[in-house]
Amino acid sequence: MASSMAAPTNTIHFYNHDNIRLNAYSFSSRIINLQQEPQPHKKTTEQPASRREIILRSSELAVLGAIFHFSGPKPNYLGVQKNPPSLALCPATNNCVSTSENASDLNHYAPPWNYNPEEGRGSKKPVNREVAMQELLEVIKSTKPDNYTPKIVEKKDDYVRVEYESPILGFVDDVEFWFPPGKKSLVQYRSASRLGNFDFDVNRKRIKALRLNLEKKGWASEDGV
Repeated sequence: MASSMAAPTNTIHFYNHDNIRLNAYSFSSRIINLQQEPQPHKKTTEQPASRREIILRSSELAVLGAIFHFSGPKPNYLGVQKNPPSLALCPATNNCVSTSENASDLNHYAPPWNYNPEEGRGSKKPVNREVAMQELLEVIKSTKPDNYTPKIVEKKDDYVRVEYESPILGFVDDVEFWFPPGKKSLVQYRSASRLGNFDFDVNRKRIKALRLNLEKKGWASEDGV
């Protein structure tokens, strides 16, 4: 990948998930290129870029993000599927995790959460679904892994959909949470990027960050993530 290749000393690169994902995503026409073509190493006596240059280039990148907003269209298959009732499976791309996948699919599967685990508060002081939903919403609002901004765009008694927007170029990931019917205190979820083929574990890291904060409230993973 281009991001792993050496660059001249007079070039400043901003390695974050935005430009990595942008370079990973294939555009029919290159309207924007955040990274110069790889150049061979040359001895140079030029001084490193000044702090002012870095600030200016950061501003340029922010302007590009404002002009080119790579949110992508909302997938039409989001929501609880009917047959069987579950969240959608992941596409073949490596930028999605879902509890609906087979456990043998190590690239896409993630285990559901239990808000009343038997070895925790489930045997002492279990909470109902309404309380668990409020705990989930609190964690969603307060957890911003990789500085992605969460926006709750849909909420029902048993379902929540959140759009996570990247800080510079506006890439959007769709994250869903579903409380399936039944006696078990389980929560299914799905986190997927709208654009690109790789997410460099952004979705899995997000799910882990949410889980760790939910564990502080008494939740647990059905299996270790």
